[in-house]
Amino acid sequence: MFPQLTQFGDLGLLALRLMVALVFISSGWSHVTKSEERSKSIGMSKGFTIFLGVAEVAGGLGVAFGVLTQLAALGLILIMLGAIEKKIFAWHTGFWGEKTYGWHYDLMFVVMNLVILFTDGGRWVLMK
Repeated sequence: MFPQLTQFGDLGLLALRLMVALVFISSGWSHVTKSEERSKSIGMSKGFTIFLGVAEVAGGLGVAFGVLTQLAALGLILIMLGAIEKKIFAWHTGFWGEKTYGWHYDLMFVVMNLVILFTDGGRWVLMK
């Protein structure tokens, strides 16, 4: 319908990468700096919570700067699949959530990272 807009595909992928990075870096930073509080809220050990936070920050930075973009996106997908598993099977949270957030949010980030993974982040990356 609007073929002239396809020239902005790499700009769209960059915007997607930056949005994903913003969410994961801020979440990961919270896991690292408030690990005691966050470990209780997610039901994991403090050590695992710190590991999770470092992984989120590293994945977010990789996606943002386009460094090993596919590997970073794959790592973030695995983190989100773990979050979905926890919400469905441990917390029994529905897709939209009942008393808390559902796992639809996590699924959106899986799909966003799949786009990054399949496109290798577009042309505007630092290192493939």
